[in-house]
Amino acid sequence: MAASESSAALDRPDGLRHQHLLDLSPYEADEIQYLLDTAQEFREVLDRPIRQVPTLQGTSVASLFFEPSTRTKLSFNLAAGRLSAETVSLSKASSSVTKGETLKDTARNVEAMKVDVVVLRHPSPGAPHFLARCTDSVILNAGDGAHAHPTQALLDVLTMRAHVDSFQDLNVSIIGDITHSRVARSNVQALTTLGATVTLCGPATMLPVEMEAAMDVRTTTRLDAALDGCDIAMALRIQMERQNAGLFPSTREYHRQFGITADHLRRHPDLLIMHPGPVNRGIELTDAVVDHERSIILSQVTNGVALRMAVLYVLAPRREEA
Repeated sequence: MAASESSAALDRPDGLRHQHLLDLSPYEADEIQYLLDTAQEFREVLDRPIRQVPTLQGTSVASLFFEPSTRTKLSFNLAAGRLSAETVSLSKASSSVTKGETLKDTARNVEAMKVDVVVLRHPSPGAPHFLARCTDSVILNAGDGAHAHPTQALLDVLTMRAHVDSFQDLNVSIIGDITHSRVARSNVQALTTLGATVTLCGPATMLPVEMEAAMDVRTTTRLDAALDGCDIAMALRIQMERQNAGLFPSTREYHRQFGITADHLRRHPDLLIMHPGPVNRGIELTDAVVDHERSIILSQVTNGVALRMAVLYVLAPRREEA
């Protein structure tokens, strides 16, 4: 794409009806598609020799991460940098939260430094919604407890879209620790809004049965049933840090019942494999599956930068030159 074509394609957008990205429940199908279309434009930018555009020059983005992160934190920082925004980053260990400062005071002090966008990851569900009520900055949820992870779900559906003709005919199975997964919840919201059929699979102790009716999905405790007729299988990490012991006998037993292996790929020759990361090899997926040509896990990582560029581009305020 030539520079002039890029500028025309990436003009100031009007495609969303929301100030923040807190979760995907209020977003309608046309808004999700708009973000995916915008991300696809930026995906092409990332393939150029020079991967930076001046779109958000003068805009400041603060990343506040109160939980560990690799892909989300790095890709948000890269996305802001690719758009020429000013970036600052703060972790729990280096913040005044360790001295007793509240989240509200931390955010308001950051905002007092004239920060335009706050990217927040926090262990407490609802923390981004709280910040949106007490600050004027644009708030982007980078994961809040087991509640929501909207940009992960958007990059996941962006990755899926490259391999399917329509979400209307798509069957996606999400397999693993559903109870503690913000990724599962946000993916269900995105996929069902776009018209896909979703199956949730996992041990009965990690599979909330109420989700079947509440979120319009199918649930099963049998991996074979989840993979039967499935187009894309997304494996999830067991989140030991969010649960008490005793939800399953052992990781060996979990892998025996719910781990996806090369044999599953042989029996389902069109099945694509995804994982939001980090992958625990030998538990959710064998090495052969992670490294298989039908694994699109690394495409998810690349698309994460493009998708987060799109979210920043659409929602960040512009700083017009005087």
